Amino acid sequence: MGTMDGIIDTVSAVHPLLPLLGLLKSQGKLVMVGAPDRPLPVFSLLMERKIVAGSCIGGMKETQEMIDFAGKHNITAEVEVISMDYLNTAMERLENNDVRYRFVIDIGNTLKAT
Repeated sequence: MGTMDGIIDTVSAVHPLLPLLGLLKSQGKLVMVGAPDRPLPVFSLLMERKIVAGSCIGGMKETQEMIDFAGKHNITAEVEVISMDYLNTAMERLENNDVRYRFVIDIGNTLKAT
């Protein structure tokens, strides 16, 4: 039985959804904003009372056009890169309105450290 109330899935490439659904509690929500072109595992959704929602933010083509435009015009994002072990502190900072930029969790280097 999963322990999460919700997951926001931003991956637009085809990827396994069952592991994500397994992390959700009953009535948990998987919000997909990446929209890979693959059918959903309906049986898992029905039997485990999971909810899927989505938002149409654009596909791979639109995302690439946006990245190309940003590169051409030197538009960058200001972010604060954090490791997984800083996540609880980051959440406290969010609650205290002590965040100037978007947090980006550096999963790759976090995994290399273990």
